Amino acid sequence: ATVEPGVVTEAFQNAVKEVGLFYPPDPASKGSCFLGGNLSQSSGGPKAVKYGTTRDYVLNLQVVLPTGEVIWTGANTLKYATGYNLTQLMVGSEGTLGIITRVVFRLLPYPQHNILMLVPFRQEAQAAEAVSAVFRAGVIPSGMEFMEREAIAWSSDYLKIPLTLPADITAHLLIELDGQDLDQLYKEAEQVYEVLEKYDVGEILLADTAGQKDELWRIRRNIGNSVRYNSVYKEEDTVVPRAELPTLLKGVKEIGRRYGFKSVCYGHAGDGNLHVNIIRGELSDEQWNVGLREPISEIFQLCVQLGGTISGEHGIGLVQKPFMHIALKEANLNLMRGIKQVFDPAGILNPGKIF
Repeated sequence: ATVEPGVVTEAFQNAVKEVGLFYPPDPASKGSCFLGGNLSQSSGGPKAVKYGTTRDYVLNLQVVLPTGEVIWTGANTLKYATGYNLTQLMVGSEGTLGIITRVVFRLLPYPQHNILMLVPFRQEAQAAEAVSAVFRAGVIPSGMEFMEREAIAWSSDYLKIPLTLPADITAHLLIELDGQDLDQLYKEAEQVYEVLEKYDVGEILLADTAGQKDELWRIRRNIGNSVRYNSVYKEEDTVVPRAELPTLLKGVKEIGRRYGFKSVCYGHAGDGNLHVNIIRGELSDEQWNVGLREPISEIFQLCVQLGGTISGEHGIGLVQKPFMHIALKEANLNLMRGIKQVFDPAGILNPGKIF
């Protein structure tokens, strides 16, 4: 499909669905975000765990360079081995190298069936541990979302969707399976249940109807909005190998205790992408504007130590610039600066971003 970057992501998904095709990347803001923004960050979303991020669906880009010259970066083919891959260089470059004016996406057949379950855990550490256990059982979900108790409670209240949360439940996993063969999905669901039996879980909710599935996904997708509604906050887009998710979650909470802040965590557990929302609460202006730099640095250092990095899908922009040295050596940063200099020596495209 050839499309322009000003198209809203969900509108594009709906258009291709009408002809039986599937564009998987589905950021939480898919109803309002644009494909151009998704390209700039290589946005992911819940389905990235099975289907990958935006960059995995880009075949070719029409780009206006800072000189005004217009180029196509690749070819409309599944294979491309003709010199450097300028297409992939552009994706995720945050608008600093060129202006994307057209994009050629590859699409998939639309999955005809899905199963969705909401799994409550009495220990949030076990929820994080269960993520890798599902994959070790040979199941690749199309969604594997982690939500702390406060995250799901805030979102359901924000949307006014009734949801019973027993007092002993501390976290949930929202697990989706999809495919063309419903019998196979039932077998995979049984495998997931067998894994979950090893953990201290509450009553699993299996969504029976399309309406119930939609409500659960609305709750998940509106956590960010509900956090914004309830508090001033800072969001960090941490990512680690999924096997390290329990260690990251434990570390984030320990850092919060030491520095006196509360966090609400949720995210794409299946690919190790944990959104850490630091809640302002009673923090002073000094603590909020200056004092958080050190604990945020510690969180990012932990991510890198665990084999991860400081942003999984939200990009760097201005906010994360001061922390780039934690994730990358100066040699890496110099290579990036060199690429920027070749494309945009005058520095006119999205100046001041990334480094």
